[in-house]
Amino acid sequence: MSASPAVTTAATGGYNNPAFWERLWRVSGVNFVVFFAIAWVIYGNQPEVGAPASALVAFYDGDRTRILIATFIAGLAILNFLWFAAALRTTLADAGQGGWGAAATASSAAVGVLLLLLFTVGAALAYSIGGSKNHAFISGLNDFGWACLVLSSFPRAMFIMSGTFGLWRAGRISNGIFAVGVAVVVLVLLGGTTWVSGGFWTPDGPYSHFISPIISLAWVLAVSVFLTRSPATRSGW
Repeated sequence: MSASPAVTTAATGGYNNPAFWERLWRVSGVNFVVFFAIAWVIYGNQPEVGAPASALVAFYDGDRTRILIATFIAGLAILNFLWFAAALRTTLADAGQGGWGAAATASSAAVGVLLLLLFTVGAALAYSIGGSKNHAFISGLNDFGWACLVLSSFPRAMFIMSGTFGLWRAGRISNGIFAVGVAVVVLVLLGGTTWVSGGFWTPDGPYSHFISPIISLAWVLAVSVFLTRSPATRSGW
C-alpha cells in the first residue's frame, strides 16, 4: 500500500527534507566564524607568557564574568565548527574523496579538543583558580593555554589541507584556488614554530595570536560560503 501524495510531501518537506539539514550544516562554517569572533572580542587579551601575578589576577579574577560569557559563546562556535566539518566530510565522500573526508573528520576533532581545552583553562582560572594565591600555578596554566594555541596549528593545517586537496581532486575548485589553499596550509602550519622567547614569533606574539587564527577563520568562511552555493542533494541527513 503506497503512501498518499500529501503524506509523502509532509515527510520530505520542510524540516524533514535532507537538503534543508545539509544546507544548515554547510552554513555552520559561517556561524562558527561569527561566534568565534564574538567570543574572541569579549574574552579580551589574555596575559602574555610569563606575565606578572598582578596582571594574571587582574585579568582572570577581575574580568571573570566577561571570560565566562566568552567561554559559552566559544562553546557554540566549536559546536558549529564540528557540524561544518561533518558537512565537508559528506561533500568529499559524495565526490568520491572519502579519504580526504576522513582526514577532515580526524583533524576537526583534534582542533575541537584543543579549542575546548584552551577555553576550559581560561574558564577554570576565571571561575575559581584566578583568585587564589598560588601565582606559580596560575602562571603555568596561562602559559599552557598559549601552548595549546600554538599546537592547534597542526590539526588546523591538516583540516585545511584535507578540504583543499579533497575539493581539488574532486574537480570542485580550480588550480588557482587550490594554490591559494596550499599557501594557507603552509601559513597556518608555520604557526606551530612560534616558540621564540621574545618578539613577533612567540606563542603570544602577533603571528600565533592573530595572523594564523585569522587565516584559518578566513578559509573556513570561504569554504562554508562555497558549499552553501553548491547543490545540496545529500540523502543521509
